[in-house]
Amino acid sequence: MNRRFEFEPIGLCRSPYTDKFGIPRQPRLVTAAEARIELLPPYDREEAFAGLEGFSHVWLLFVFHQDCLQAGWRAQVRPPRLGGRDKVGVFASRSPYRPNPIGISAVAQHGLERQGKRLMLRVAGADLLDGTPILDIKPYVPYADAIADAEGGFANARPQARFQVNFSELTQHQIAEQDADGRLRLRELIEQVIAQDPRPGYMDRYPERREFALQLYALEIQWRIEAERALVTSVRPMQRQS
Repeated sequence: MNRRFEFEPIGLCRSPYTDKFGIPRQPRLVTAAEARIELLPPYDREEAFAGLEGFSHVWLLFVFHQDCLQAGWRAQVRPPRLGGRDKVGVFASRSPYRPNPIGISAVAQHGLERQGKRLMLRVAGADLLDGTPILDIKPYVPYADAIADAEGGFANARPQARFQVNFSELTQHQIAEQDADGRLRLRELIEQVIAQDPRPGYMDRYPERREFALQLYALEIQWRIEAERALVTSVRPMQRQS
């Protein structure tokens, strides 16, 4: 059988994750990550979502874009959950380096909103890079999708927070300036992202490296590791490339 299928995105995810470093490794680990699915014509119609208000969560089917499209697939990958050392088959993982770079995420949905002519579906707990193409949206159905006695293999337990996250006095002022109305939930978002330890699994091989930076929205977040604590030292706008 030699068939090809072509799909077009129904929307784009607008999320706080503007760089791959810092994206949680599964959905709903960072509940403060609020995003919007911007529906593209002709799918930006309220009637296409009639009845969705009764569902608390949805499945997002999306495309791993950017580097993943050029990298191709790999028969074996090194999951971060195994420390970035041990290999498993790609079909025993959620690696983006797949024969068809398609991902799924179950996220909370908070309804539609109009922004000018654009129709948005508000979601929370997303683990998607800003600009991710969305192929489909399906309701999460608890009786069918939640399997109480399922086994999770090497990822059977929810990961625990790695770090206690603290903020310097300077960063507390910077966060207040950048998120004056609290709409971005910026402090909570930074804390949840760093607590999960966004570093690659192999970083324990380099204990001398203590300083790190990640991007959220158009902000650069600088932080350093002090024993089992992470201290956020700077939250400032990204410098524009000339």
